Amino acid sequence: MSLTLSTVSKIDGRALFAATFIAAGVLFSFAWACALPLAGFAAVAALTSTRRAALLLTGAVWFANQAVGFLFLHYPTDSTTLFWGAALGVIALLSCESAGLLARRFPGVSGGLAAFLASFVVYESLILAVTAATGPGVDHFTAPVVTRIFFINLSAFAALLMLKAASAAVLNRDATKALASRPV
Repeated sequence: MSLTLSTVSKIDGRALFAATFIAAGVLFSFAWACALPLAGFAAVAALTSTRRAALLLTGAVWFANQAVGFLFLHYPTDSTTLFWGAALGVIALLSCESAGLLARRFPGVSGGLAAFLASFVVYESLILAVTAATGPGVDHFTAPVVTRIFFINLSAFAALLMLKAASAAVLNRDATKALASRPV
């Protein structure tokens, strides 16, 4: 198999996006810790990558979040915390899959919004279901709390789509033209 310049550029573009996507996950983890907007990350991954790559990106962001939590934010290592960490990983992957199903069915902006909404609804519904099944109560699932989480995820979704567009613009930019157009 021979690699052409176009193929190398596509590989570099995917690697750049994956690295910046995961780095954003790390930064968001420090900012929001347990409230990492995984539904937003999952939706963007589903919209911008193949199914396999989207699941890998979502899993990588979840893993980075867990690493930040346990290594730097000192999450406890009790069974409940470990259970919830694993549950959030599975829920994030299911959110990514739901976003991908809608993104493939409805292309364009409406499909993107539908993918985000599907990801968020699946994510929050499964968290609610696991919370109810494990017994600690669902008192914190109030309209103001869920609305706040929705807007955090929506903001992350928009920011990550802009990040994707910016990384694509950087890769497609001709360096010689960029330098030639600089004011003297």
